[in-house]
Amino acid sequence: MPRIVVTGAAGLVGQNLVARLKSLPDIRIVGIDKHPANTALLRKIHPEIEVIEADLAQPGDWAAHFAGADAVVVNQAQIGGLFREEFIANNVTATELILAAAAHHKIPYLVQMSSSVVNSKADDLYVETKRLQEEIFEKCTIPHVILRPTLMFGWFDRKHLGWLRRFMSRTPIFPVPGNGRYLRQPLYAGDLVSIIAACIEKRITGTYDISGLERIEYGELIGLIHDIVQARAHIQKIPYRLFWILLWLYAWFDRNPPFTTKQLEALVIPETFPVIDWPCIFNVQATPLNQALRDTFLDPRYSEISLSF
Repeated sequence: MPRIVVTGAAGLVGQNLVARLKSLPDIRIVGIDKHPANTALLRKIHPEIEVIEADLAQPGDWAAHFAGADAVVVNQAQIGGLFREEFIANNVTATELILAAAAHHKIPYLVQMSSSVVNSKADDLYVETKRLQEEIFEKCTIPHVILRPTLMFGWFDRKHLGWLRRFMSRTPIFPVPGNGRYLRQPLYAGDLVSIIAACIEKRITGTYDISGLERIEYGELIGLIHDIVQARAHIQKIPYRLFWILLWLYAWFDRNPPFTTKQLEALVIPETFPVIDWPCIFNVQATPLNQALRDTFLDPRYSEISLSF
C-alpha cells in the first residue's frame, strides 16, 4: 500500500490534498504540520489518517515517519507575516531538514510545492525564501518535481480569496484598491491536487509553472465572488495610498495580519505568469473558474471550514 508523507498538511494545499488523496484506493497518508489548531482540525476532519504535530525547522522524531514512504510532498510554507526569521525557518531550514530525512530514509520521489513568485517582479520575504528553497532542491539528487502554482483558492482558505469572501459577508463596504484592474491568474487548489497526484503516480520530474488558465482582473474577480456568495457588502474602490495606510495601521494591532502592505504592493504589479498546457502534460482536466469558485464557496462539506491564523 503506497505511503505518502505530506508536510504542511494542515495548510490550504495540504488540507485539499489530504481530502482528495484519501479517496483514492490503497493509499496511506501521513500528515505533518506544526500549527496546533489546524493540525487538530486535520485530525477531526480526517480521523483515518496519521497526523503528526511537529516543527519541521527543528530536528525531531518527525523524521522517523519518513521510513518506508513512497513519496514526500514538501508543502510547508511561510506565506504571510512580518518577520524574516519565520520565513527562513519554514521555507529554508525546514526544507533542508526534510531533504536530509528523505535521503536518510531513501525516499524514492519528492514533490516540491514552490510558487510562481520566483518569477515575479515582487521583492518580499516570501519571494526571497521561495527562491532559496528552489536553490536547495536544485542540489537534491532524489528524483523530484517542482511545481510553481499562481495564487490559489479552494476549501479551507484562511487567506487570499477565502478571507476576502468572509470579509465581504461581515462588512457593509468592501474596499478595492485603486481601479482594481490588476490581472490575476487564480489557480483552483482542486486542480493543483490532481496535478500532484498525477506526479506521484507517474513519477514526473522537472520544473513546471502551474498558472490558472483564465486571466481575470482583480476587481472583476471580487465581483464574481460577491455574486456567487450573495454577500451584503457594497464594493467600493478607494485610492491605493489610503488602502496602503489602512493596512499599515492594521499591522500595528495584529502581529499576523491576513493581508500586508507588501502583499498589496505585489497585487498591483502589472504582470502575468507563463501558461503551459498542464491539462495535457499531467492528463488533468481544468475546472472552469466560475465552477471552481462555486465548488469552493458552496460545497456543503468544506466551504464553511476555514483555517486558523
